[in-house]
Formats: sequence, structure tokens, C-alpha cells
Amino acid sequence: MILEAVMLQVKQGMEKEYEEAFNKASEIILSMKGYISHELQRCMEVEGKYLLLVKWETLEDHTVGFRQSKEYQEWKKQLHHFYDPFPTVEHFEKVHLS
Repeated sequence: MILEAVMLQVKQGMEKEYEEAFNKASEIILSMKGYISHELQRCMEVEGKYLLLVKWETLEDHTVGFRQSKEYQEWKKQLHHFYDPFPTVEHFEKVHLS
């Protein structure tokens, strides 16, 4: 399992509209191969700051399967205009501790 983590900064005053758009856009990601789950967290200290966490079966399910799909083009259309600056996406794998 891979965890995609993205710190998002939404343009000032657009938070409510963004949350509504994200809720609608979530239908897109739910249908993707390798998708496991996702959640959006709102920062309590910084207005307009969010943390998106998405679990994928493999890195390629996100970087190729989703990012190179026509569905991703619709995701971008619905959400990317809210971000300033544009976010950096990072991927993490679980560290197994004894």
C-alpha cells in the first residue's frame, strides 16, 4: 500500500466552495483501479490549508493509472483552480517496526 500525501493551500475565501467541489470530485477517484481510500483534513491553525491523504495499492496506480487517465483531466478541471501555490504530491510507504 502506498500513501499519497498532499498539503493543499486553497485561495482565500474559497474554502467552502472548494470543500463542495472536492466532495463532488471524490466520485472520480473512487472509481479508479488501485484506489483504497482517501480523506481530506482541514488545518485548524491555518485558514485555507488542507491535507489530502489517499491510499493506493501501488505507486503506479496513482502515477500512471490515475494521473494519465481521462478521469484525472476532469479532477484537474474541478479542483486545480483552487490552489495557490500549486501543491507538491509525495508518496510514502509504511515502515515496518519490530
